[in-house]
Amino acid sequence: MSSLDLAMIGNCSFAALIDKNARITWCCLPRFDGDPVFHALLGAPSGDDRDGAFSIELEGQVRSEQEYVPNTAIVRTRLHAEDGSSVEITDFAPRFYNNNRGFRPNAIARRVRPVSGRPRVTFRIRPGFDYGRSKPEITFGSNHIRWVGPDQVVRLTTNAPITYVRSETPFILERTLSFYFGPDESLTDHPDTLCRAFEEKTEVYWQHWTRRLGLPLEWQEAVIRAAITLKLCTNEETGAIVAAVTTSIPEAANTERNWDYRFCWLRDAFFVVRALNSLSEMETMENYLRYLSNIAAVMNGEHLQPVFGIGLEKDLIETIVDLPGYRGMGPVRVGNQAYEHFQYDVYGNVVVGAAQAFFDERLLHTFGEPEFRYLETVGERAYAMHDQPDAGMWELRTRARVHTSSSLMCWAACDRLAKIAVKLELEERARYWRERADQIHATICKRAWNPEINSFVESFEGRDMDAGLLLMAEVGFLPASDPRFIATVDRIGDRLRRGNHLFRYNAADDFGTPENAFNICTFWYIDALARIGRKEEAREIYETMLSCRNHVGLLSEDIDTATGELWGNFPQTYSMVGIINGAMRLSKGWESAI
Repeated sequence: MSSLDLAMIGNCSFAALIDKNARITWCCLPRFDGDPVFHALLGAPSGDDRDGAFSIELEGQVRSEQEYVPNTAIVRTRLHAEDGSSVEITDFAPRFYNNNRGFRPNAIARRVRPVSGRPRVTFRIRPGFDYGRSKPEITFGSNHIRWVGPDQVVRLTTNAPITYVRSETPFILERTLSFYFGPDESLTDHPDTLCRAFEEKTEVYWQHWTRRLGLPLEWQEAVIRAAITLKLCTNEETGAIVAAVTTSIPEAANTERNWDYRFCWLRDAFFVVRALNSLSEMETMENYLRYLSNIAAVMNGEHLQPVFGIGLEKDLIETIVDLPGYRGMGPVRVGNQAYEHFQYDVYGNVVVGAAQAFFDERLLHTFGEPEFRYLETVGERAYAMHDQPDAGMWELRTRARVHTSSSLMCWAACDRLAKIAVKLELEERARYWRERADQIHATICKRAWNPEINSFVESFEGRDMDAGLLLMAEVGFLPASDPRFIATVDRIGDRLRRGNHLFRYNAADDFGTPENAFNICTFWYIDALARIGRKEEAREIYETMLSCRNHVGLLSEDIDTATGELWGNFPQTYSMVGIINGAMRLSKGWESAI
């Protein structure tokens, strides 16, 4: 059983996490990387686990149930008491179109209704500011409460008795109560009328969105949930895609492998876009391409950092804040030192991520020669850096090598530029980039192949294995039938597989030997097995991964292979990408059923 028994709501501007007892334990405002107004997931400076949460407590509660409304981002939680009374809580972040404009306020709507008996409930609403360091000033009116912090003010408007809510007094729930928590603005209608209308419109929005997805025959529920979750990790305003909505949930217990993932890694975003594209969901790619275009302009032919802020912020200075941490396992980090790293695979992630825009006629704005010229500056850096040491895709902090996975993506950048040039009928540029891609290809085959162990290895002239090598077939570096790729898959299985899970690597790094498996690597392994003809084995491992999801179908970054417990930031876009890719690779075709 995972301790990350959380559901996520959001609307492509912010997100919130809700536990199985209907407590909102994490919510950053005004966007994913903002101040966690609700921070109980990482504890509270006071030591009181009721602080930093929006709790709905049912007297005598003995059990709970939680699920998503099918094909939506709306969560329903039922709490049951020992006397037979029960309540249902519906949570969502409003998202719909109004007068042909997208409506996605920084607001959470909660509707609480009695289901049976005479349930007695207590509402505890205790937001904090500045990562729990600032206690808010509280003001109130006849139907609202305001929490005033140093940099922002939040307001709760409700038809619940304000006196009971303010004093956290238990009372009998006799009718549906609605809570609208968000900006310090007066509502235009009665809170129950407004929340009910917003719920209906939000449900319609998500149902229409999922209806457009091009789904595989099998595992549709898992794919739909993964797709909605990926969509929720996008910032619609800028086009950025965050790696996860949390910070500092450790990769393994008491390891201090605690990182802030509330930023846009160009590598992670590339995989998200590819996965959603495979479902014919094009809007995310179009938004992300806007983001990439701005990054290309910022780069201007120079070094490209691997991660940016949601609003193109470059300096993501890493600090530690005074929160106890997830289950008391600090430190809690804000910002990420990775922005200072040299990770040369990022050049390939940018070019390959943008390549579809030159070929796909469905897009509202297809790319042409001006965008190609921008990407050529990225390609030049890829060619220059393909055989230079870097921190690698796993962001090693104290060691630099010529990582094969980085060189692989540098090849991919040059390879895709050659193909784009052919599409644009730029024959001289096509020859230019094909020559560079071929040079990098030859270098990798010579320097990353270790004949002693009959496998490609994680760094030039190295001996260690790295799950990133599994991407060789996916990006087209080698056909899956190539004996060298098959041998590499076999060697990775020998060295990195534990049961039906895969580690990134097994060599010690800055924090010692890794303890938990890395979920996206297991999905890469599944893909590689299917490509080389071991499809039944791949299906078995895929089913294992689906069984590791939490109660509402979400995955974090890592898994304890001994217990199945989820660890790492949550929900992890990489992992949700793997669910989609695995289903698309392994599912039986529609023609087999209809």
